[in-house]
Amino acid sequence: MKKTIGGMLTAGGLIGIIYFGYQYMQDSESIEAFGADVAISTGDYTPIIISAVVMVAGIVISKLNLK
Repeated sequence: MKKTIGGMLTAGGLIGIIYFGYQYMQDSESIEAFGADVAISTGDYTPIIISAVVMVAGIVISKLNLK
């Protein structure tokens, strides 16, 4: 049962990282200043951190051997 819940949390966290990471990359803008390309990010990184925490929690739950 723990492996199933852990696997679901891990998969959900990974999907969240991919989805919100893509959105974060789309929200960044690039400008050119003095011949150098400068990237400015206007995206929110909080959902990426939350997804990473959920993924790590899923890994820990699935690997934990408490009886």
